[in-house]
Amino acid sequence: MSSPPNPHPESVERPPLGQRLFDNVFLLLGLGLLIMFVVYTGWGVWELLTMPKATLP
Repeated sequence: MSSPPNPHPESVERPPLGQRLFDNVFLLLGLGLLIMFVVYTGWGVWELLTMPKATLP
């Protein structure tokens, strides 16, 4: 006599890491804000450092 199928298998398949990351809305929001902050801050610092010296009258 065979045993009935187990309704709760012990080896539950987890979604791949990429899918879990893209499903996390708050992680995506934080990454978007962080990337934009770093890019625009870096761009501003680069512009300030490469700006030529002003000539005074």
